[in-house]
Amino acid sequence: MSLLDNISGDIIFLRGALRILRMTTPIAKNPTRVFPVVIDELAARFGDAPALISGRERLSYRALAERANRYARWARRENLGKGETVCLLMPNRPEYMAAWIGITAMGGVVALINTNLIGTALAHCIDIVKPRHVIVAAELAGAFATAKALVKAQPRIWSHGASADYQRIDTEIDALPGERLTPSERAALTIEDHALYIYTSGTTGLPKAANINHYRVMLASNAFAGVMDTKPTDRMYDCLPMYHTVGGLVATGAVLLNGGSVVIRERFSASDFWDDVVREQCTLFQYIGELCRYLVHTPPSPNETRHRLRMVCGNGLRPDLWAEFKSRFHIPHILEFYGATEGNVNIFNFEGKQGAVGRVPWFVAHRFPIAIVKFAVERQQPVRDARGYCVRCEPNEPGEVIGRIVNDPSRPGNRFEGYAAASQNESKVLQNVFKTGDAWFRTGDLMRKDKRGYFYFVDRVGDTFRWKGENVSTSEVADAINTFPGVADATVYGVTVFQHDGRAGMAAIVCDGQCDLGALHAHLAANLPEYARPLFIRIQRQLDVTGTFKQKKGDLVREGFNPLATLDPIYFNDAEAKTFVPLDPALHLRIEKGEVRL
Repeated sequence: MSLLDNISGDIIFLRGALRILRMTTPIAKNPTRVFPVVIDELAARFGDAPALISGRERLSYRALAERANRYARWARRENLGKGETVCLLMPNRPEYMAAWIGITAMGGVVALINTNLIGTALAHCIDIVKPRHVIVAAELAGAFATAKALVKAQPRIWSHGASADYQRIDTEIDALPGERLTPSERAALTIEDHALYIYTSGTTGLPKAANINHYRVMLASNAFAGVMDTKPTDRMYDCLPMYHTVGGLVATGAVLLNGGSVVIRERFSASDFWDDVVREQCTLFQYIGELCRYLVHTPPSPNETRHRLRMVCGNGLRPDLWAEFKSRFHIPHILEFYGATEGNVNIFNFEGKQGAVGRVPWFVAHRFPIAIVKFAVERQQPVRDARGYCVRCEPNEPGEVIGRIVNDPSRPGNRFEGYAAASQNESKVLQNVFKTGDAWFRTGDLMRKDKRGYFYFVDRVGDTFRWKGENVSTSEVADAINTFPGVADATVYGVTVFQHDGRAGMAAIVCDGQCDLGALHAHLAANLPEYARPLFIRIQRQLDVTGTFKQKKGDLVREGFNPLATLDPIYFNDAEAKTFVPLDPALHLRIEKGEVRL
């Protein structure tokens, strides 16, 4: 790499960093200007210009503000107190954003519930935030029914859409005024007040509800408006879940802030993707790595190069896919980034360095205090030296990424806001890292950094693995398996599958006698979201454990799902047959070649 290339890269990064600072610095200086206030300002400025577009409905800036104000008046009518929670279980659609904007305008906190969840996991996500109300889209009534009897809280349930069981909130909203809230109606809010719960899987257990205050809502929107340099002429294609930070705040808020439009798709479809992008004249789209891989594996489409895209922005695009994705689809610029919903570590790859998640040059390091520390895999903890302090990694040495927690009112982005359950906070904060008294946020991700400061993702810390864009908790899956009659014990882990991002779920189980795999398949389908159901089952006589009875997974992970690596029978989750079928060497080879849909 020449000196000229280094200087050029620094200039590109500096321009991007300055755009971010220009958009985010005013947030702390205007503490009462929260996102619902901004939406009213945008409505006055952009009026009937399209804001949110979908096949179901379209909302202009004015209509979005009016719809949000109706939800605000509903919350006021229901005497929703400041800090009280409303759970929102609704598929992607413009109404989704109007609902949480309006409720948070009155000081309510909206829990954005994963629409894939069912049963115990769904009930847990509701109970952990102690809601007064739950809004359930009519099309998700069946999923909610699997959890209702398990919910310990006693919220009032509202249906959005026709329902024989619950009062309809949409008809209630339609009857309320949509004009701008008066000063006497509006709740007294600052950026420090709680706005949302966004759920994130930790290294163990069920999903955790991350506290998102109004500052973080503003930060996500404003920072990425600077990252992507959005304009009124931009149209964002958003097919990512709106219950996640990227699909619900980044892809939407970043474009709306500068007068552009967001095209919302209920769910990703590889076959319809390029037709949608071309038809809607999109200039941007938000990705996750798995989405890009699905697109590369689709047959050629005439529209895949007829688009008007100027940039794609996202995270998780793997190095082996980067060049093919960019060249085949004629993508002008890929802007990869790294960030955690509840964390303080944010890295941006403005330069388009292939395979990197981003860079922190020396001249902005003081604004982004990030480090990579040596990590002991066997102990699942950072390495400490003789003095008890953590050890920084050498260039290209993998370690855990951490971000320094700074409790400075002028720099709220460097704080850690924690979770709804305070007991979950301790494991995410590393104390006395490089000096006595300092505190750093643990990302739970392993990375390496090269000599030029580029960061590269390596793997997740702990047992949690990613599959189809979702974090899968091995303990949650094991708990579901262990409740099935005939299973004596189970251990769950992730295994790599050639040409697939992330890791596929695999479970080694011990049965009491004969285990009915067809019934087990049905049991898992009723208790776990699709992405969390194991693709492979391995039957063992007993599980290998340590002297303290902790399950040992190292050999299981290394052997994977190769039937030639073990005498244990292995079975494959056949979605069409709706059961686990024997996995022989021929089927194993077909899976490795990508001939079997996973």
